[in-house]
Amino acid sequence: MQKNSVNKAIIVGRMGQKPELKYTPAQTAVTNITLATNETRKDASGNNIDSTEWHRIVVFGKTAEFVTNYLDKGSLIYVEGRLQTRSWEDRDGVKKYTTEIVALTVTPLGGGGGGGAQAGGRSPDSGGYSGGAPSGGTAPGGSAPSGNPFGGEDDEPLPF
Repeated sequence: MQKNSVNKAIIVGRMGQKPELKYTPAQTAVTNITLATNETRKDASGNNIDSTEWHRIVVFGKTAEFVTNYLDKGSLIYVEGRLQTRSWEDRDGVKKYTTEIVALTVTPLGGGGGGGAQAGGRSPDSGGYSGGAPSGGTAPGGSAPSGNPFGGEDDEPLPF
């Protein structure tokens, strides 16, 4: 690891589709999700312009199982992880690249979409679900608590 460098991505958005759980040949759980973030800005004439950016997220281990079991299309989530660029060759031999976020922590924020507030196995340090990524950590155990992990009603607006 190079000193004085940081590879950290933090993103909040809504899931674009229901996650599908798959397993690697080594039997590690993995799921790929897309996350939409929205931005509103004004053009030169003062009209609001909405734009949506889609982000690719890959989740491993127990966190992937959590995402598949408790979250759904439209769920508002907080994702913390690292950026990774992969390459491969397509059928015609052309080299392709993709950049994605490898999630280390996924935290449901409730509201909208699926079962966002029904979180289980949250880590005490982050309030989200982490662990299970191939590079480290074991998932914390315990039964799934019910209700919003942040307290209050699920319909409360976010403070930002």
